[in-house]
Amino acid sequence: MNSTQVSYFTLAAYFDGGSLKYLYFVIVVILYVFIVAANVCVIVVICVNRSLHEPMYLFLVSLCVNELYGSSGLFPFLLLQILSDLHTVSAAACFLQVYCVHTYGAVEYLNLAVMSYDRYLAICLPLQYNARMTLSRVGALVALTWSYPLLACIVVIYLNSQSRLCGSVIHKVYCDSHSVVKLACSDAHVVNAYGLVASFGTIFGAFAFILYTYVKILLVCFSGSKQTRQKAVSTCSPHLASLCNFSVGASFELIQSRFDMSSVPNVLRIFLSLYFLTCPPLFNPVLYGLNLSKIRLIGKSLLPKVG
Repeated sequence: MNSTQVSYFTLAAYFDGGSLKYLYFVIVVILYVFIVAANVCVIVVICVNRSLHEPMYLFLVSLCVNELYGSSGLFPFLLLQILSDLHTVSAAACFLQVYCVHTYGAVEYLNLAVMSYDRYLAICLPLQYNARMTLSRVGALVALTWSYPLLACIVVIYLNSQSRLCGSVIHKVYCDSHSVVKLACSDAHVVNAYGLVASFGTIFGAFAFILYTYVKILLVCFSGSKQTRQKAVSTCSPHLASLCNFSVGASFELIQSRFDMSSVPNVLRIFLSLYFLTCPPLFNPVLYGLNLSKIRLIGKSLLPKVG
């Protein structure tokens, strides 16, 4: 950490909201509570019901855990900054948030890729599904989904922490790797190269794999019966909606990080930078809860007991 020559960072994207900051605080609290409650609800419903202990739902649990992880890496920090007048963060806390944000994004894409593989087997190779998607295979896929990003992002944090920084102002409301790299006055080619390779191996690699599985699924649907098409639509539509939602948010973040957005209003820039950290955790449990019939029916059956 000493080589950064920076003990704290200033988050310059915040603006003085005056007395309205308390309204913003309440809105963010309500949003965070809803995200936590919705994702925990899906996790609990799946875990307590043995009929849902199937690969599709176990992968959904992994997705919801990641939503809780990603939102918890943002919202408590965001709430403190809203009430603060200085909008500064220590170097250690900043690097911790960089780690949380980037592992969240990588795990999200890999989890969606694993879920697309599960749907591919169920629709294209139904007779081989149980033999291929065993409990041990599910555990290995979930472990890989989490272990690779968690280990790869440690290298990102190490490289960032070893860079000599000539500035401490980050023009965002949270810390991310690219914003820190732009402050480096030393050679940042290694950090940029590693980040590019790691991003390509996760985001673009996972996206290409998802595209491949859905091409196969579409081919089966076009050549199959009406019942096959209905099954494909019912099981794949939540996944596709989740993929599109997160990809749009990630694209917003990529564009804002790589291009000059000074002509865009500050409020809109803040919204675009927060989209992939707030909207997927907010909408995914709703998407799956409404579209997956088993979860919906079991959730309804639990309501009288809770009341």
